[in-house]
Amino acid sequence: MSIKPNTVVSLTYELHTTNEEGQQVFVEKADEQNALVFLFGVGMMLPKFEEHLVGLNVGDEYGFELSAADGYGEIDPGAYADLPKEMFKDVDLPNVGDVIPLQDNQGNHFRAGVTGVHEDTISVDLNHPMAGKNLIFAGKILSVREATEEELSHGHAHGADGHSGH
Repeated sequence: MSIKPNTVVSLTYELHTTNEEGQQVFVEKADEQNALVFLFGVGMMLPKFEEHLVGLNVGDEYGFELSAADGYGEIDPGAYADLPKEMFKDVDLPNVGDVIPLQDNQGNHFRAGVTGVHEDTISVDLNHPMAGKNLIFAGKILSVREATEEELSHGHAHGADGHSGH
């Protein structure tokens, strides 16, 4: 079976980016014991990532590079903020380099990187950690199957076999 919308895909991958010197830098991987399993074509994955997988079959290997624009976007110079230190009165103050969980006024959760700790504020970068970076993927397709009705109604895969709970 080929990868197409409404199939559940299980795959391995290695993700690299490039540093300022143009050298590849390892970011993360999913191996056969901890494969990435997802419902294809429902917006769970980066659209350009899925475009490169359409039509692949079990056992196929793949490798491609996504530009920053096709990945997590370019760095937004306006996506920085200074948060009042009072926000952290019930927890330890973060340090530069920490990634902290935040929530917006609509209840959406996201993470921000701490870029500075000042007398009255904590400076954070709200860009996705992979913003501004090209993404280099390589991996192998482990399984492809039709999604179950339950998976389609829930909008996500229930494991490689379709029977994993939430």
